[in-house]
Formats: sequence, structure tokens, C-alpha cells
Amino acid sequence: MIETGADGRITAVRRGVGSPPRGAVKLRGLTLPGFANAHSHAFHRALRGTVQVGSGTFWTWREMMYQVAGRLTPDSAYALGRAAYAEMALAGITCVGEFHYLHHGPGGEPYDDPNAMGHALISAARDAGLRITLLDTAYLASGFGRGGRGEPPGRQQLRFSDGTAEAWAERAAQLRAPEGGHARTGAAIHSVRAVPARELGPIVEWAEERSAPLHVHLSEQTAENDACQEAHGCTPTRLLADHGVLGRRTTAVHATHLTDEDIKLIGDSSTGVCMCPTTERDLADGIGPAPRLERAGATLSLGSDSHAVVDLLEEARALELDERLRTRTRGHWTAAQLLRAATEDGHATLGWPEAGRLEAGMLADFTTVSLDSVRTAGPPLRMAPETAVFAASAADIRHTVVGGEHIVRDARHAYVPDVPAALAEAIGAVH
Repeated sequence: MIETGADGRITAVRRGVGSPPRGAVKLRGLTLPGFANAHSHAFHRALRGTVQVGSGTFWTWREMMYQVAGRLTPDSAYALGRAAYAEMALAGITCVGEFHYLHHGPGGEPYDDPNAMGHALISAARDAGLRITLLDTAYLASGFGRGGRGEPPGRQQLRFSDGTAEAWAERAAQLRAPEGGHARTGAAIHSVRAVPARELGPIVEWAEERSAPLHVHLSEQTAENDACQEAHGCTPTRLLADHGVLGRRTTAVHATHLTDEDIKLIGDSSTGVCMCPTTERDLADGIGPAPRLERAGATLSLGSDSHAVVDLLEEARALELDERLRTRTRGHWTAAQLLRAATEDGHATLGWPEAGRLEAGMLADFTTVSLDSVRTAGPPLRMAPETAVFAASAADIRHTVVGGEHIVRDARHAYVPDVPAALAEAIGAVH
């Protein structure tokens, strides 16, 4: 039995309770800490299905992403974000890390509120019942340029850019999370190709001054590695290490194509790594060296990234199954270890260390997986964690609770009564 207080925290966790007290809510199934989606681009939800036609690479996918990005406004970003976050709540996600780089109006003109887009996403998370860490992202260049000095942003990237890291820091400092405690802010470096090396320092300083999370896309594509080698004579990981980016509060996203030295640099610095297996396979990016990173000292978390699917159980399962395909061996992680990546370690990388465990004093954020669906029925109860990770899906989430409040009850969202309709309307508005 989980007891919660008026402050939205767990007051007690009791085992062996014969019958629930009067007024208690029964959570039938396997109740786990809420999932943390450590890497999200909410507006990418509008790409699902449309980018599955024909062939291509990450770079052709990116052109379609730019088209959607070019149509968004603060109002449509709010509507799409609210619907996408409601889908996450239905999938048992209680906290999302939003890697946010769509800052300005078309052509790069700032809105009257320079953080109108970020504030829209913070409001969207609140109205969908989720906690959010808005990872305000610096995106300043379209490529490395000669000598690594950076190429100016392309036409489609102008609304991403603040021009310089100092200007980014000034704008990001004005971000204000509303009262209620559902939102926190952090920083992100889009990638070493989008932030010239000379601009990295102010971003690191901004995060350090606030003890805030710092995330970065790292070596998702071999083309980025090759271009970095040509511009700087080193790998992206070495470039980040040399400029003080790596460290305990830093999370590298993807980290797919790494050298042995890269893995050692990440592990020795206790940099975290967020793997996004469903996106990495959808974009044909490759399979990252997750076991080697973990052995080197990196903590792993999980994200749905482009939202090809929104299912943290599938991300956890894919981490193991993709590694089985690569190595032709089984059992790289236990179900408990995979669940920890989806819960406690994901929350920690987003700056919510008080979430992700079912213990007294922790935030009362949890989710219940059905154990009697067509996917999960049959195994003995002692195998419930294995059943959840290797058989269940987002469709098996029965309840989601955030701060002691039922956001999803019996697979129905409390604030967004018709999530599919909300998604259809919001996506239709940007196509």
C-alpha cells in the first residue's frame, strides 16, 4: 500500500496489508515509479507516419522535420505539446525532458515574450498533468564551417538561433517556471555541429551557476564525427571534454558512434547517456555501445525522442533486444536494471532526484501496469517485472499518478478526455 500526503509526496509504503482502508484507491497490477522520458522533441509527434514513406536517411528525415517546425506558433506548439504529453501520461510517463530549440518566430524574429515557445511547452505539460524539465537548447550554426568557426544558420534554422551563446544565456535566464512545482529548467547544446567550440563555455557556465542539467546530442551520425575530425582534428566527445562539457550533470543523448577513447572519457567523467532505441532504429542511426558505456561508468536513461512510438517499456525492451541482435547473446541487463533506467536514473538526469523510487519522502509519482491483458496474462506474479519489460506495452498502463493526483485512471486521462482527437486536431493544424 502506498500512502501519500497533501504535499504530493509518499508518506509510507506498506507491505502485506490485508485489506485496504476506507477511501483507498485500488491499483490492480504492477505499480512502479513513474517513467521519466529523458529526451523529447514534442513537435516531432506531428511527423509520425508521414516520415515512414519511401527510403532515405536521418538527413532526409530532417528536411521533413524543418517543414513542420516552420509552421509552429506558440498556440499550436501548446496544443501539440499538450496532446503529446497527454499521450505520455497514458503511457505511464510522469516526467519529460523537453529538448527545446524552437525559440523564435519564422525568420528568427523574437516574440514579444522571447520565451513564448518555451512557456507554451511548460504550460502544455502542466495541463497534461506531467512534470517537465525544459532543456533550453543553444542552436547557433548550420555546420562546423572552416576551422570550426561555424556556418551561419540556414533559412529553416533561423528560428532556432539566438546568434551567440551569450544571447542564448540572456534569453534562457528569463525563463520562469510557474508556481506549482511541476517545471524545472536546464540547458542543452544541440550538437557540436550546431554550437561552435568557442561558444560552448557560456552554456556550461550557465548550467553550472544554476546546478542545472546539461544535455547534448552526441555522435548520432557518423557524418558529424567525420566533419568534427576535419574541423577540429578530434571526435565530438573529445571536443566536449576539452571544453569542460562532460561531467556528472551532463547527459549525452544517443552516443551511437564512439571510439574506445570516447567511451573512456564519458565514463571517467561520470557523464550520463540517454539512449533512444526506437528513434535510433527508426532513423537507421545504428546501435550505440550501451553496455560498454555503463561498464565505463555512465548511467543510462531512456527517451522517446522523435516519438515514432511513445512507450518507455518498449525503449527499455529495445535496449536489451537491440544488443542481443548486435552481439547474438542474451541477458545484458535484468528487468530491474532496465526499469531503473526508465525511472530513477531518468529522473536524476532531468534534475528530479526526489522522484523515481517508491519510498517515503519521495514524490508520489507512479504508474500501474496491467498484469491481466492479452499481453501480460499468465506468468506468475514473481515474474511481474520481466512481464512488464518484455511483454507489456504502453497500452497496458492502467493508472498514472503525479504528486498523489490521479492523472490517468483506468486508462482514461483526467484532463484530456479524448487524447486521440486532441492529437489529430493539433497535428492537422501544422500540416
